[in-house]
Amino acid sequence: MRPIYNFKQVNDRLACSGQPTEDQLKNLAADGYKVVINLALTGAKYSLPDEAKSVAELDLVYHHIPVQFDNPQLSELGEFLGLMQQHQNEKTLVHCAANYRASCFTGLYLLATRQLSHDDMTDFIVSTWQPDPIWLQFVEDGVDWLNKLD
Repeated sequence: MRPIYNFKQVNDRLACSGQPTEDQLKNLAADGYKVVINLALTGAKYSLPDEAKSVAELDLVYHHIPVQFDNPQLSELGEFLGLMQQHQNEKTLVHCAANYRASCFTGLYLLATRQLSHDDMTDFIVSTWQPDPIWLQFVEDGVDWLNKLD
């Protein structure tokens, strides 16, 4: 079976990736994953017909934060950080279509929880893709927002 597109194992409890297939979701469940957080839009050519149902049938917890690729919001980051806190002790996959949104959100989470420095967070993101100006600004705004929370 092909690996999940742009799959990145962060640690023993966290991974981020592009869109998994139905079979790849089954493999994740068999590998002990308990939570799937989808940051992509539904109904797109790359999404599953009913990912929430597919994930539920595997007895996994599913959360969906539909992040517009050309307009990510700090409120969505806040919701994401809350979910990550809620599931911090469970094996979690964060995904979107290609691991672009997911790598940025996951990188900011790792920075917020002091698992990565700012430079390491940047390296983490750019090892998957080269963010465009919208996403560079979102990450910068996210860092500023996180600094105000401290």
